[in-house]
Amino acid sequence: MNSRGFTLIELVVALTVAAIALAVVPVSMMRLYDGMQYRSAVRDVLAGLKTARVEAGRRGEPVPFTLDTEARRYWIGGVAAGDLPSSLQLGLVVADRELAGSRGSIRFYPDGGATGGSVVLRRESGDGVRLRVDWLLGRVTQEPLS
Repeated sequence: MNSRGFTLIELVVALTVAAIALAVVPVSMMRLYDGMQYRSAVRDVLAGLKTARVEAGRRGEPVPFTLDTEARRYWIGGVAAGDLPSSLQLGLVVADRELAGSRGSIRFYPDGGATGGSVVLRRESGDGVRLRVDWLLGRVTQEPLS
């Protein structure tokens, strides 16, 4: 007998494989999205710090990089520059005179110096990065959290 078609077992196997794929894909996509958000946030804050440093030299006056850890926003020289995702834990270490509640600033000076400090961006998994600003040279560096 020469019949064309699928057996019941073949159909069950195909449906099982499709169900497993549909269960795994959303989880993988969520991880991918979270990873992209994290990398984008790190890149944006790092660029914001470096922009504030360059702007201070260009303008010839101090330029603050300000971060509000509760509102999850940051500013460069008083101008809103971006928002950070709620999935990140934020930390900020700045000079006492640059701190006001949940908002703190790292001020860059035209001579290349800064008030110094660091911004911590931590993922829910616990890993993250510290963006450190050297007070003497105003240099911005990135280091993984240990």
